[in-house]
Amino acid sequence: MNASHTTRKRAALLGAHLWPLTAAIDEGGRLIIGGCNVAELARQYGTPLYLFDEVTIRESCRTWCAALTAGYQGETAVHYASKALLNSALARLIADEGLGLDVVSGGELYVALHAGFPPQRIYMHGNAKTRAELEQALSAEIGQIIVDNLDELEILANLTLYRLRPQPVALRIAPDIAADTHAHMQTGHATSKFGLPLDALDAAAERLRTAPGLRLLGLHAHLGSQLFDLDPYAAEIEVLLDTAARLRDRYGLTIQEINAGGGMGVPYTADQKPFDPYACAARLGEALTCRCRERGFPLPRLVIEPGRSIIARAGVALYTIVATKNLPHTRFLHIDGGMGDNIRPALYGARYTAVLAEQANAPAEEIVEIAGRYCESGDVLIHAAPLPRARVGDILAVPVAGAYTLSMASTYNLTPRPAVVMVNSGNVRLIQRRETYEDLIARDARDET
Repeated sequence: MNASHTTRKRAALLGAHLWPLTAAIDEGGRLIIGGCNVAELARQYGTPLYLFDEVTIRESCRTWCAALTAGYQGETAVHYASKALLNSALARLIADEGLGLDVVSGGELYVALHAGFPPQRIYMHGNAKTRAELEQALSAEIGQIIVDNLDELEILANLTLYRLRPQPVALRIAPDIAADTHAHMQTGHATSKFGLPLDALDAAAERLRTAPGLRLLGLHAHLGSQLFDLDPYAAEIEVLLDTAARLRDRYGLTIQEINAGGGMGVPYTADQKPFDPYACAARLGEALTCRCRERGFPLPRLVIEPGRSIIARAGVALYTIVATKNLPHTRFLHIDGGMGDNIRPALYGARYTAVLAEQANAPAEEIVEIAGRYCESGDVLIHAAPLPRARVGDILAVPVAGAYTLSMASTYNLTPRPAVVMVNSGNVRLIQRRETYEDLIARDARDET
């Protein structure tokens, strides 16, 4: 397919900014991603199937790195927030692009290390890290542990008491900034479960001064998820630098790194506009530069942690329509997936769009409810979806499915989790096999009687 044809056909995709960069529609109206026929992949690997476009992932990584470099004159680093999605293949890709990696559990750290991710580029987050997870991180000699509370700080101080090389740490601050997003996605307000309250800062500083095995490098804050307004990021920078000044003036502690977190928004429906990484980076850079100048600080290292905005658009979920139900004012399409592989609509009221993979540019003929297979009334993946007349056996493609879907997937109703493939230039690679019934009983204790 030549470039001009691809460009012309892509224009027919409704909400083109929701789909992977390589998405196109061929002459027969079939959806093509990464040079691969999506419906054929669904039939070859079975459904539900999650498809990831390698070009889109790499381009997202490079865009964020370029934007941060352009927006700030000091040293910068982009870390991928792996809670959005992590597997061995993705960890290797992220490492290859030169990004850092944020993990929030021993399991995520294990996968990263298993994939060969450089430990010095790994940061560990989390509000309830266990002692075993902290020991795991220390043993791996990861780049930084983000301390969330005073109890964690005390455990770390004791674990590192006789450490020859101090463990770098940062303090996560609750900046008391309420972001405009779903209540379940707000993490920067004063009553959040995350981060040290500002009035606990003195106690943290005093403990750090008596902890020879710890080295305070930075301050961190995270305001929440799905943020489109840039003003809260500028306010966050001001709070972090006020905190840095307080630590310097009262305790002689020097902050070398400011971590603004992530949470950058991603459009899920055609009416939502794309987030501009360059505008975000410029706003962060300007705020940090100006506030440092006011306080007499040298420019610190600026770190950001995009997760969703790197992986969401790259992922497309594929389902088979297995049944229909006609009611007087509603038609249901029942699919072979749902809240087991994507709980976001049930959990957050998240909205998605969809197309029929083999009628990707056909006009809508009906408004339907796309219902999942799980035994919950709330398992409706998409409400009021405009589609061509759909039949049993059709393949449904749902874009922007890369983030917080598989990472929150479950085996509810003992339904195995989906397979995952990566596509690039007509090549397809299975990166996670479909879970089996045998996998479902692998953890069961054997009856020895």
